[in-house]
Amino acid sequence: MTISDPVADMLTRIRNATRNRAKSVICLNNKVCQGVAGVLKSEGYINDFEVVSDNKQGTIHIDLKYGPRGEVLIHEIKRMSKPGCRVYRGMNDLPAPMQGLGITIVSTSSGVLSDRVCREKKVGGELLCQVS
Repeated sequence: MTISDPVADMLTRIRNATRNRAKSVICLNNKVCQGVAGVLKSEGYINDFEVVSDNKQGTIHIDLKYGPRGEVLIHEIKRMSKPGCRVYRGMNDLPAPMQGLGITIVSTSSGVLSDRVCREKKVGGELLCQVS
């Protein structure tokens, strides 16, 4: 089966896994999905991720993180830019979800970064998703 938007597929798998209180989730591997998983790990939304290679594309195993009493850390994860309608923003126009408590994941020329790191490096790019 061909997937036209692998990032949206990854976000949907994470969203469904957190609703079901799953320990981990398996997603398809590509550079953008690895970048998104790296940002989620660095911002503390997931415990860890591992890239497992096979003879084909490979997979990403994501270890989900929950609070001390089992509460969900990822309440909402929303795709911003879609294949049919790309959304680009400059450094000054990057949204800060929940007044800075959430993050926006941005694909830049420096790689996939969170909105906080984009403001530090003074770069803008394509808005991939918002996590709150």
